Amino acid sequence: MGFSTDAIHAGQIPDQTTGAVITPIHLTSTYVQDELGKHKGYEYGRTHNYTREALEKNITVLEKGKYGIAFASGLAATHALMSLFKAGDHIIVSSNVYGGTYRLFEQNLTDFGLEFSWVDTSDGKNIESTIKGNTRMIFVETPTNPMLVLTDLEVVAEISKKNNLISVCDNTFMSPYFQNPLEWGIDLVLHSTTKYINGHSDTLGGIIVTNKDDVLDRIRYIQNAAGGIPSPFDCWLSLRSTKTLAVRMQKHDENARTFADFLVKSNAAKKVIYPGLKSHPQHDLAIKQMRGFGGMVSADFGTIEEAKQVLNNVKIFALAESLGGVESLIGHPASMTHASVPKEEREKFGLTDSLVRFSVGIEDVEDLIADIEQALK
Repeated sequence: MGFSTDAIHAGQIPDQTTGAVITPIHLTSTYVQDELGKHKGYEYGRTHNYTREALEKNITVLEKGKYGIAFASGLAATHALMSLFKAGDHIIVSSNVYGGTYRLFEQNLTDFGLEFSWVDTSDGKNIESTIKGNTRMIFVETPTNPMLVLTDLEVVAEISKKNNLISVCDNTFMSPYFQNPLEWGIDLVLHSTTKYINGHSDTLGGIIVTNKDDVLDRIRYIQNAAGGIPSPFDCWLSLRSTKTLAVRMQKHDENARTFADFLVKSNAAKKVIYPGLKSHPQHDLAIKQMRGFGGMVSADFGTIEEAKQVLNNVKIFALAESLGGVESLIGHPASMTHASVPKEEREKFGLTDSLVRFSVGIEDVEDLIADIEQALK
């Protein structure tokens, strides 16, 4: 089936009791059993929920995987991934990832004996030179947040297989519409469904998709044992949202291309970063492994004063955390999403205090451009 058809129908069948077209919200903590040891496949709400299963199946099909395991947030999903390992294990991570991922790894999980190396994974040689005897996983984010650096997924998959490592890609920025890491050989795909998959800024959620049976068993166990599950209502809202994922992502991409071109031609910013620009150092890689360039644009305005001029005077863009909603958001990564990353570490990969991140929504792009023009004045 095509992407839009799967987005609307995969994992969702009319309710067998009433014929309702929309998957019901199953709000229950437990299930009655016919007799001791005999039930209908559902025992307890933390372990099983029909609405959650429908969401897991839906996103799994969109990511071209076999199994999906949903969590209460993207970070809950990331934490579950790390539960695959034990003290003394070493993980290689893209040097510029979501600040919450950095915080979880460096400020929490190192206390439990996990070791992390922060690497520019855009060059496979950097990954290979960092592998040690205790290395267990390569965790990449592509494009990265907020510098939009790309990593070649095929190269990561090859290195991982050669060294018997687990490969993971955080695919939040692209969504399954623009990128399917499993098709390039990656073992696990991670999403904060809070972002583009939900796209309406009204739920939190995360999901892991994989083809690996052994990994599935362990992560499904962790999902139940630790209990970091999404509510049935949040799952239902996300199912509502995946139905329009294709048309939303098309508009995000269309608007972001026009918006990035405007920033370049206006000379408003010192540097504009967007994979769709030919000036992006990995533009060719973007064309190779992505079906579009997405809705995220970053721009360095040279000074914190110039950045504040834009951040504090927009009227349509909302100054807020998060991304991927239908409404346009603007953020200051150094003090918001990446505040937990030490300044010296941020500046190593170009995240300056003057960098502004735009989550370009699906409004009329002419209005978004006019908003930045008036803010600059």
